[in-house]
Amino acid sequence: METGTAQTAEPPGQRPEPVWTGLPKALLSMRRLLLVAWMVPIAVALGVLLGLFVGPVWAAFAVLPLAALAWGWPMLGRNWRSWRYAERSDDLLISRGVLWREETIVPYGRMQLVEVTSGPVERHFGLASVQLHTAAAATDARIPGLLPEEAERLRDRLTELGEARSAGL
Repeated sequence: METGTAQTAEPPGQRPEPVWTGLPKALLSMRRLLLVAWMVPIAVALGVLLGLFVGPVWAAFAVLPLAALAWGWPMLGRNWRSWRYAERSDDLLISRGVLWREETIVPYGRMQLVEVTSGPVERHFGLASVQLHTAAAATDARIPGLLPEEAERLRDRLTELGEARSAGL
């Protein structure tokens, strides 16, 4: 798991730089396996069907899904590296995106529900996702591909902080 830079001393009145945490490498492995699991059978089926019904020359179009696989492999790596989150004293930051960077700030006091989910493929790779629900649907946030222990720790911590902060509202 990647982590960001350590907190440094800042001039008075400014917040220290958050400590960012990246996502586990197992998420990248899972996404790449799913890419191969979809693109290779599509390429084979496309090649066979075009070769049988249209002609062998048209079967060359089966390379298109393979080209998508070759393009998608490094893009998944770039996307995986872009995901990170940081826990601050008053809120949770989630940052993601390669071309369009998106940073979501979820104040602890606004959290209404924190869910941990894990589908069959995620469970096979030993991963879980944390879904944060707030009063405003636009600020709902998700952190995919965490280790189950980290997802549960984050859920418990965020729930505890959310209850403490919302009591003061």
